Amino acid sequence: MNNSFIRSTRNNPYRNKGMTFIEVLVAVFILVTGILGAVAMQASAKKGSFDAMQRSVASALAQDIIERMRSNNSTALASYAATDYGVTLNSLPGKRCNTLAGLCTPAEMITNDLYEWEVSLMGADVVNNGNNRAGLTGVRGCISQALNAVTVVVSWEGRTDIADGNKDSCGTASTKRRQVIVKAFIN
Repeated sequence: MNNSFIRSTRNNPYRNKGMTFIEVLVAVFILVTGILGAVAMQASAKKGSFDAMQRSVASALAQDIIERMRSNNSTALASYAATDYGVTLNSLPGKRCNTLAGLCTPAEMITNDLYEWEVSLMGADVVNNGNNRAGLTGVRGCISQALNAVTVVVSWEGRTDIADGNKDSCGTASTKRRQVIVKAFIN
């Protein structure tokens, strides 16, 4: 065997001096692919977070009106039933029940409850430069009642097209419609 040939390739000054251009390109491609994947994942997570926040707001609004109904006289449940909450804001009640000035009757409580719920439903309680900045887009609230069983539906317009959330006829039929339906028993 010729040992001088083996020694000369090991000690060659032009060999093993660094990376080739192809190796650098492959490394850059892998790095860029990873960074783009992380950015896409972040954008997807942000969209999912927004959709979850909307569903959470709708659920909280449905629970809010149910708790308002529970705190009032259960014989007045039928007065809460309607399918047009969120279309136009009702006028401010003549007697506000959120002060210590006097006690309200069950009918006055219903008027105040529905006004305050509709303000929250439409996002009119958070205003910036004269525009509503909270609430859900294209929101509609529906309340139905049968004896002591109450169904509250909050319907809104989501950002993307999916199958219509047509579990209840509340809201405008659309492929962007989302709904939260809460059923409760109030005694």
